[in-house]
Amino acid sequence: MLIKKLACAAALSASAIAPLAYAGSAHAVSLTYTAGAYRTPGVTNEGAFSENVNNKNFTTIDFNGVTDKNFQGNDLVKYTFSGGSYATSPGSTGIFNDRWAPAGAGGEVNKSKYLAVFQNNSVSITAKNGGVFNYFGLNAGALSTGNTFELLKGGVTVGKWDYAALNKIATVVGIDMNDQKNGFFEFFSDSALDNFDEIKLSQVGGGGFESDNHTFRIGSGKFNNPQSTPEPGAILGMLAVGGMVLHQRRKQKLQDAK
Repeated sequence: MLIKKLACAAALSASAIAPLAYAGSAHAVSLTYTAGAYRTPGVTNEGAFSENVNNKNFTTIDFNGVTDKNFQGNDLVKYTFSGGSYATSPGSTGIFNDRWAPAGAGGEVNKSKYLAVFQNNSVSITAKNGGVFNYFGLNAGALSTGNTFELLKGGVTVGKWDYAALNKIATVVGIDMNDQKNGFFEFFSDSALDNFDEIKLSQVGGGGFESDNHTFRIGSGKFNNPQSTPEPGAILGMLAVGGMVLHQRRKQKLQDAK
């Protein structure tokens, strides 16, 4: 069963990688989509994570330990809610634990807490102490009309994507989510001109924008991934399963040629 789940995640990751550039900018902030990774081997009910989740050069906020309504992030990043603070009642901007939590890499049900931005509200995430980001990733789920994602530098938009752009490249469909798509979206700078100091998640009109497992890298200049392979705790299974598939295909070809 585990192999089946890993194969599913690997297939989704391999087929759905889609680097894009923000066309509205003179520069290029790139977007890559994959099914995501698992933070801990065998644990698939916490949503999808960046493959860098266990890398010390990255910071991940998963919202699981949030109990204070005055939650504002950590020592590196600040969360600002347009309504002043987050709510605890369904249908409002807040941190929840329900069926709409972004799904895992293989579409598994996410039983952990997540952030939801509702009707004409927004949440801004800023780097503290004058820092800038050159990478941000998030597990977005139950994608729906009005979901809006924006990167800014000094209040000026560096990159912006709406529901149509995100949904077009997403492939993971969560269990019991009415065919709404999920996955892990990663945004990164192609040069120092594309660094950003604010990340803004908005819901334009009715509905909600659900996300989880926010992963950051504070850094200036072009984003260069400091790891070429996933950390042991971040299980993608792409190479192993991909190798198995190629082996089976070669084996079949040899048999057909006999």
